[in-house]
Amino acid sequence: QVRLVESGGGLVQPGGSLRLSCTASGSIPSVYYMGWYRQPPGNKREFVASIHSGGRTRYADSLQGRFTISRGNAKNTIYLQMNDLQSEDTAVYFCNFPWDPEPYWGKGTLVTVSQ
Repeated sequence: QVRLVESGGGLVQPGGSLRLSCTASGSIPSVYYMGWYRQPPGNKREFVASIHSGGRTRYADSLQGRFTISRGNAKNTIYLQMNDLQSEDTAVYFCNFPWDPEPYWGKGTLVTVSQ
């Protein structure tokens, strides 16, 4: 069992930045992926970025360059630095922990980009 807790969402103006955090607790293996997905209003959940416990990262093509995923000193914590946010980045952002047979998900944190 893995529990994920996200934080850091909120309201930001276009062009602004936010940093999301996700902390995992429970039975975490030594080698794993963690990542971020988002679900814009009225749309499906989509991949944002992931990071391997060894440090390898992957991004959605459209977001690379503006978003950066990283790991904290405590390896069960990851961050998503989001820069130059635009209205289309408005979404609920979910932390993801791939697992067999089903991934674990956090409850999500809302990011709203608006004037």
